[in-house]
Amino acid sequence: MIVITNPFFVEDEIQMLNSLLEEGLSLLHIRKPDFSELEMAQFIHQIKLEFRTNLVLHNYHHLAKDFGVEKFHFSEKERKSMNDFPARFSKPFRYKSTSTHSIEDFNSLENFDYAFLSPVFKSISKENYFPEKDLFKAIKSRTNHKTKGVALGGIDAKNIQKTLENGFDDVALLGSIWNNENPLKQFKLCQKIVHSYLQSQV
Repeated sequence: MIVITNPFFVEDEIQMLNSLLEEGLSLLHIRKPDFSELEMAQFIHQIKLEFRTNLVLHNYHHLAKDFGVEKFHFSEKERKSMNDFPARFSKPFRYKSTSTHSIEDFNSLENFDYAFLSPVFKSISKENYFPEKDLFKAIKSRTNHKTKGVALGGIDAKNIQKTLENGFDDVALLGSIWNNENPLKQFKLCQKIVHSYLQSQV
């Protein structure tokens, strides 16, 4: 399960992020589009050292090495403008992810470990952001099985199991965490649902 940071200010955010990581969050996407480079460096510096390998940077990728971060995310726009992607981003960076909004784009991906496919449901964090296509139907046309498919958009405790049952490999949470009055409790509930589903598949 993946959590994406709120792009906006959150009170006691660093404390909350460290708590999520302590509870077993495996991938935390740091997405702060309005941060300066200095603000980003200060933000990462406050996350406990032992969790740096759980972080995925959305921008200021050049800061990664200094902070022990090994994972990058690229927006759809960035991906489509990078003709030399494999050459530019290889070792020591272990994981690379990107964003897609159609099964056609997802199926065409190469050199990415996982990709968001969104929006699956009506967005919790963005107003008037709805799925234009039924992605449950679309994912049945999946031909790319080298890249993990991660559902994003409107994912919460009520629909996680349905999402995993319909062909997605993982889920990413944003609004369901940060719009909740108790983000940590909500995370643990969602985490429990994911773990129960995975155990049932063994």
